[in-house]
Formats: sequence, C-alpha cells, structure tokens
Amino acid sequence: MAVTIKDVALRANVAPSTVSRVIANSSRISEKTKKRVRAAMEELGYHPNIIARSLANKSAQAIGLVMPSSGNKVLQNPFFPEVLRGISVGAHEAKQALYMSTGETESEIFQEVVQMVQGRRVDGIILLYSKVEDNILCYLKEQNFPFVVIGKPFKDNDSITYVDNDNFRAGREVTEYLIGKGHQNIAFIGGDLELVVTIDRLTGYDKAIRSAGLEYRDDYIIHEEFLQQGGKEAVHELMSLDEPPTALVVADDLMALGVLNTLDEMGISVPNDISIVSFNNVLLAEMSRPSLTSVDINIHDLGYQAIRCLIEQIESPYDMVKNIKVPYQIIERNSCKNLVNA
Repeated sequence: MAVTIKDVALRANVAPSTVSRVIANSSRISEKTKKRVRAAMEELGYHPNIIARSLANKSAQAIGLVMPSSGNKVLQNPFFPEVLRGISVGAHEAKQALYMSTGETESEIFQEVVQMVQGRRVDGIILLYSKVEDNILCYLKEQNFPFVVIGKPFKDNDSITYVDNDNFRAGREVTEYLIGKGHQNIAFIGGDLELVVTIDRLTGYDKAIRSAGLEYRDDYIIHEEFLQQGGKEAVHELMSLDEPPTALVVADDLMALGVLNTLDEMGISVPNDISIVSFNNVLLAEMSRPSLTSVDINIHDLGYQAIRCLIEQIESPYDMVKNIKVPYQIIERNSCKNLVNA
C-alpha cells in the first residue's frame, strides 16, 4: 500500500497540512519541524507527487529565467553560468524546476515570456539583466505577475523587487583606486549603454574623474559587447589616440581578457605600460597573465538572493517590495602599476 501524507503526519506528529507546507518548503514552517517531517518521509519512503500537487495548488512548481537576447553569445560570458548556479541552488532548496528562455531576438524572447505567463508554465520569472527600455518588464508589471530583476531597474525601482550591487559606487571606487596609483589618463571600456549596469559603472567613473579634477574625455569612453571580441575592438580604438590612456577600467572580465590578448599582440605590457581593473572576478581573472585586479561582485549570491526573493514573493504576494544590495570588493592582483613612486 502506498504511503500517504496522513501516514507521514502521524509519524511526525503534525497535521497533514503541515506536511504539505513542508513539501512546498513554506517559509512559515520552522526548520525544526521541517527536519522532523522530512525524516519521517525518508523513514516511510514517501515521495510526493509533484505533478498532482501542482495541479491541486494551480502551481507550476517552476521558475522562468529570461536571458538577454542572443542567448548563444550570452552564455560565452562566465557571469551567466555562475549566476545560474546560484539560482539553481535556491531552486533545489525550494523544489522548483527552472524554465529558461531560448530565443535569440528580443521579439522571440518576449513571445516566450507571454507563453510562460499566459500558459501558467511558471510561477514567477527572474530577469537576468536590466535594460533602460524593456518591454518584458513592462508586460510583467501590467500582468501583476511575480518577477525579480538581477540588476537595478532603470525606473520605478521602488515598486520592483531587484537584487544588485552598488555599481555606481564600485565604478567610482575602482577609478579612485587607479587615481591613487598616480594615473591621470584613465579610459573606460563598458558594455551596451542600454544596460543599466553599464550606465551605473560609467557614472561612477565619471564622478571619480571629475572629483579628482581630471579631464573627462569622450574619446576615452568606449562601449562594446560584454565579450572577448568587444575588448579587442576597444583596445585598437584607444591605443590609436594621440594620447593613449595609461590605465583602463573594463566593465567585464571577459572583455578584459580580450584587452589583455590584444595589448600583448601590440607589444604593450600590462602593467608596465598600461594598468587594468575589471569587474566580476570570474576564474578567468585569476588565471589570466598577468592576473587581473577585479571587482568581486559575488555573482553566485546575486542568483541565490534573486530566487529567494521570488519564492517569498510567490508565497506572500502582498509583502513589501525588496531591494537587496549584494556586497562587492576589489581583489588586487598583478594588472596595475603604481606610478606614484615609479
């Protein structure tokens, strides 16, 4: 005879409804009770029927993940596998499946999101980016559908739950770090200006340059894709200037790798001829030669906090909007030269 929820409840000395909440990993049940119920389930060999429970609760038991467009290129950047790893840990804890968008164009991805929402294929959605103009975010707000953004929304951020770093402050601090080492000609290599993270880091760079009384030069600002090829193209443009920079703030480690490779091909030494600070602190930063000074933005935690916020939003839709700032730190390595005592 099959083991039922009532059998588990009897063994754990709790109500059947408590067993159901433990299966759903409800935040309203204490960890002590969860452990007792799960122990009873294991002893009795009870395995919940997820499909039946989903139908009964009108729940998909799945979370939708929306990538930026051109997903095949996006996954080349180590940021996304790492943030997905953080999301996966939270999904496993909440016994949620993950449903990822696979479209390559903005139109394809938008249609996928509509299908997720209208078809109730997912209980909530995580946007793995934040753009200045985003039809998907507007659609989710109109539908009053649970969602969380990884990155600060460009507008209405008081009414949207999001998880982010303080990218303005980080952009300012890394620029001040280079200024403190005696650099005055500092360029900025960023991603697409449609991405809020690029705007915030650039604004921080701008603030540091102007506060130090240095000249803000438009020709020192380059925007490319967050890919290795983008870094290569940026370097050729900057190093062809009459007064090339002595230091670079690069908004992504993968771009910085392209920068390093191109500088090496051009016979320009890092850090002897030019210094580099990057962002994300992925494994590439430590393994590159020279190893990159990079801002550790705790990518895994960004993903984990995002799914935890979404689960809470699904379980308690009338709770307050959350804005979580994940801490960051500058990891010093070998890509910067101190000019002060040189």
